[in-house]
Amino acid sequence: QGQLAESGGGSVQAGGSLRLSCAVVRYNYNAYCMGWFRQAPGLEREGVATINRVGLTWYADSVKGRFTISKDDAKSSVYLEMNNLKPDDTGVYYCAASRSMVMANDMLSPGSYAFWGRGTVVSVSS
Repeated sequence: QGQLAESGGGSVQAGGSLRLSCAVVRYNYNAYCMGWFRQAPGLEREGVATINRVGLTWYADSVKGRFTISKDDAKSSVYLEMNNLKPDDTGVYYCAASRSMVMANDMLSPGSYAFWGRGTVVSVSS
C-alpha cells in the first residue's frame, strides 16, 4: 500500500522560514496531482498550495508571494518552501495526492484529494 510521508515541520518565530517535504512511497508518483493543506485548531482544512503533473501551481491568496511548492520527480517528492511565516500559518500541514484529474477550480479543495499523509506540525510564534 502506498503512503505519503511528510517531514520538516517545527516551531519558528514570525518572519522565519521552514521547508516541508513529502516523500511519495510506492504510489505511481507521476500519475498524481499533489498538494499541501493545513488545518488550524478549530478550523476546517484548507488548501495552501498544489501542483499538477506538468508543474502548474495554485496558491491560497494568504500565502502567495511567501510560499513556493515544487516537486522533484526523480525523488518522488514534493516540497513546500515557507518564508516570512506568520502566526496565522500555524497548524498541521498535510501532504495530499489525487490519482484523478483535478479541475483547476478544485485544485485547492481538500475534497479533490483521496490520499493523505499523517501531517506535520508548524507553529509560528509572534
